[in-house]
Amino acid sequence: MKITKLELKNFRNYETLSLKFNNNMNIFVGDNAQGKTNILESIVILALTKSHRTINNPNIVMFDKNMAKIKGVVKNDKIIKKLEIRISKNEKQIFINNDKVKKIADYISNLGIIVFTPDDIDIIKGSPNIRRNLLNIQLSQISKEYLNTYNEYNKILKTRNEYLKVLFNNSIADKSYLDIITDKLVEKAIVIYNMRNNYVEFINENINYYFKNIMGEDNLFINYVPNVEIDDFDHDILKEKLLKKFKDNYIKEQSYGMTLYGPHRDDFEFVLNEINLKLFGSQGQQKVAVLSYKLSEINIFNNYTGTKPVLLLDDIFSELDIKKRNRLLKIINNDIQSIVTTTDLKNINKKYLNDAYVFYVKNGKIERK
Repeated sequence: MKITKLELKNFRNYETLSLKFNNNMNIFVGDNAQGKTNILESIVILALTKSHRTINNPNIVMFDKNMAKIKGVVKNDKIIKKLEIRISKNEKQIFINNDKVKKIADYISNLGIIVFTPDDIDIIKGSPNIRRNLLNIQLSQISKEYLNTYNEYNKILKTRNEYLKVLFNNSIADKSYLDIITDKLVEKAIVIYNMRNNYVEFINENINYYFKNIMGEDNLFINYVPNVEIDDFDHDILKEKLLKKFKDNYIKEQSYGMTLYGPHRDDFEFVLNEINLKLFGSQGQQKVAVLSYKLSEINIFNNYTGTKPVLLLDDIFSELDIKKRNRLLKIINNDIQSIVTTTDLKNINKKYLNDAYVFYVKNGKIERK
């Protein structure tokens, strides 16, 4: 999968912009606050319909303008698609080949991406919600079944939480309705648990390879931590366990007015040599661990979809020494399109630049040299 062309109108600090990309490496060079990251953000929105930097659409639209447009041409083998996102203050519209798309689920996966930013160290250091969100985004890109199941789960979860409040405030309310909702919730939860577990297993098949090749250290893996202890992911065994969990904690959930157990409270952790990197890892170990996680997703995309995603790396070199920079470039300069931002090209082996497109960014103006 490649993005061959990008057009922006009234997006952030770009009034109009048109770029053509190399099929392999594309590097945007410039000082901070010149607009490099805005390029990556526009591609993220084109892929996922939302930004990884903000949830507020007006911040995306150029000041004094009514609408921003992001257009991209995506090539997947011999199939070429034109994608477009239009963002105004109160509305977002999405198009495929000029046809308006009503459901986001029908749009996601037309452009697969993996994005790494300096803030991604929070994947290790931050709250479980950040890690769950990462799982949901990546699994939604590679599996419509997951995206649909997760959306359905959240709708049922909302209904169950609302009815738990009804039961708490009304002693004569019918508890049998809660049991019906719980059965539906459990069925969706089992699918999510299994797909997340399989996903983490795929990550673990690759993550240590990347970590070892970039960092020079060994024995990194991901530990999946559901908030319900699961010994067996078999459907019937897991269903029995979850139903018992809800039954045993009915009074507790009723008093809280919310569902306390399920995949909406999952977590995972990075473990190096049996040590939790969140508690004891250095900043360098944490950053390369997250980077290795993101690189592992390339093989997962390929396995699920038969194609490789576009790799977006924002300010990737800021905390990597010379050896680690070039080890990383050796890995990503291999049959995958990458779009990289950096403040300089110092200490980068020229063999990685020979076939790359290098763009220089200054005050929202971009020139390829």
